[in-house]
Amino acid sequence: MRPNANILMFICTSLFVNTITDIKKIIGSDLDLFETKFREAMRSKVPLLDTIMTYIVKRKGKQIRPMFVFLSAYYFGNINDRTHRAAALVELLHTATLVHDDVVDDSDERRGFFSINALWKNKIAVLVGDYLLSKGLLLSVKNKDYDLLEIVSNAVEAMSEGELLQIEKSRMLNLSEDVYFEIIRKKTASLIASCCATGAASAGATVEQVELFRQFGEKVGLAFQMKDDLLDYADTIQTGKPVGIDIKEKKLTLPVIYALNNADKSTKSWMINAIKNHNTDKVIVAKVIAFVVKSGGIEYTVKKMEQIVEEAKSILRQVGTSNTSSSLEALVDFSINRSK
Repeated sequence: MRPNANILMFICTSLFVNTITDIKKIIGSDLDLFETKFREAMRSKVPLLDTIMTYIVKRKGKQIRPMFVFLSAYYFGNINDRTHRAAALVELLHTATLVHDDVVDDSDERRGFFSINALWKNKIAVLVGDYLLSKGLLLSVKNKDYDLLEIVSNAVEAMSEGELLQIEKSRMLNLSEDVYFEIIRKKTASLIASCCATGAASAGATVEQVELFRQFGEKVGLAFQMKDDLLDYADTIQTGKPVGIDIKEKKLTLPVIYALNNADKSTKSWMINAIKNHNTDKVIVAKVIAFVVKSGGIEYTVKKMEQIVEEAKSILRQVGTSNTSSSLEALVDFSINRSK
């Protein structure tokens, strides 16, 4: 099945390669300094723990979240020590949740690297996650960044609730679209919302402006997760080869939910049975993916994502323009056009 141009626009990323390079021209030195400060924040006198911290730092990704912190700060003034602590706090607590998630999911890999629990077993991984949480708390308390700590702590609370809500609602494989958005709002969007809110707060934004930036980040986070949903179909659309990782893990993402909601009773029953009981059968997974694509689930998700991105940019305009407005919007566009 050949994809239409609208789908390819969100699968192909070649037009957006320069986005991160251009943004790093603005905050590149701050990102470099952040790497140093972040490593210092994770340092331990326990050799085993310090070795694991070094491993974590080396496998870090594109730094999307620190970028949102820094660009949000630049929106209201200059990046300062509080901004760097905000970025470190977000990364410490986020990394802690990832380490714990890998234990819960019994995952051996994270971003193409072995997970902490795969290399050092579950007991050590849980303790490492606890250590990272404590470092984040201490970083804020010692510097009296109570406002930043409150913002990020609310996000971590929401992430935990979202994970449990997904477990609770997904058992029967009967998620409504409203519940899906509530889950991703808590699981994914809350953290990006905290990046934007803490960045703004660190640069002296008013309470009202911080809240608007939190709302902006939440919208971006929703779109970010929807892009993840679409990436599960990227290889299928481009090459015809099924991927279906979410299906294999029995996760109902928006393309599948749309397909289920628009299927007749017998097809819906077949799809639920396939995902629930035959999710490791490559032939059946390929059939499920083909139906999702044919039903318009991909196009629907793309349109919803576009709509939410426009809502995010609209919130940004409510705050007013800034020298970094275009860079922040460019980072939003990159987030939904990334290839992984």
